[in-house]
Amino acid sequence: MSYDFDEIIDRRNTDSLKFDHAARRGKPDGLIPMWVADMDFRAPPCVLDALTERVRHGIFGYSEPAEDYFEAVRGWFERRHNWRIEADWLVKTPGVVVSMCAAIHAVTLPGDAVIIQQPVYYPFEDSVTGSGRNLVVNELRLTDGRYEIDFDDFEEKVKREKVKLFLLCNPHNPGGRVWTRRELERLGDVCLKNGVTVFSDEIHQDFVFPGHVHTVFADISPELADITITATSPSKTFNIAGLHIANTFIANARLRREFVRAYSGTGLSQVGAPGLTACRAAYRGGDGWADELIAYIRGNLDYLRVFADAELPGVEVLEPDGTYLVWLDFRGLGLDTKELNDFIVGRAGLWLDCGTMFGAGGKGFQRINIACPRGTLTRALDRLADAIRAKDAV
Repeated sequence: MSYDFDEIIDRRNTDSLKFDHAARRGKPDGLIPMWVADMDFRAPPCVLDALTERVRHGIFGYSEPAEDYFEAVRGWFERRHNWRIEADWLVKTPGVVVSMCAAIHAVTLPGDAVIIQQPVYYPFEDSVTGSGRNLVVNELRLTDGRYEIDFDDFEEKVKREKVKLFLLCNPHNPGGRVWTRRELERLGDVCLKNGVTVFSDEIHQDFVFPGHVHTVFADISPELADITITATSPSKTFNIAGLHIANTFIANARLRREFVRAYSGTGLSQVGAPGLTACRAAYRGGDGWADELIAYIRGNLDYLRVFADAELPGVEVLEPDGTYLVWLDFRGLGLDTKELNDFIVGRAGLWLDCGTMFGAGGKGFQRINIACPRGTLTRALDRLADAIRAKDAV
């Protein structure tokens, strides 16, 4: 590899949410943090070089990029996803969750129904209920270690609850599913027939493993493009979440106007110069780095799978199609939610995300972030194996 993803970088005392705030969140010192979804790798050299040059200029006023920004974004999506976007579709925001909240306010009124598919990234539920909308859950079905969509339940609830907006997680977090084109077409058919707008969170779209292909929901057909708000960001792919930059695409001019109106109501306008600089540089020159990163994470997944089979009795790894977040099934240990959390923290010395954060279907599960050096993953899994052996010896 051209890049050293094995380097362990000390992230303490950098205002890191992941590493510097255990005590504030009621956690003991000494945990290995593998919860929040950022990576323990430096951003690619092309991004660091561009940011360094921008900082040397020394002025950080209100910023709006020139046409070359869109050309960098357009080139990435065309090269990586065969998706051809138009400049007037683009709305820049500080993040995908900001775009999600703007979409909720653009498309629905208080009391309107919004459907999600749990277990799913917890801001989906929080954004709906926090906006005073009616939360409708289409629970995913776990079949032979793999999540599937209950299409009959989805259609029945869309009709019964008069759903106005569907929040789609594609690829899925935490289940790791990269939804197939056929699955997305079936969901889209229901939405088209019932007047449902779709917000598609595609932030993990670059993390897809061999044998799977990411399908941009809005690119399936012109009809689906007309009802879809697609939210993307370079933040996951290039580990620049703290720079707050996201690109949201809306082909339908009326829907885009409503989105911009709702977004403007947050008091936000231009995004920051560092985020624009980093995104442009990453999408121009980050292909090789991203390719090696994804291969490295795939190696971490292979290591996790083999280790779990040999050393973690009672723990099942749900094989992800993509993302760097892995859903671990701890139900074989026979612990309730509190007992499992206490075991993970107090006995294994790990900080993972509790499954119930993602919905009721997450009971007995934990989410682990494997976007870290192999040495960190090895230490964490060794701790977990030791804790399970000690538990079984009691």
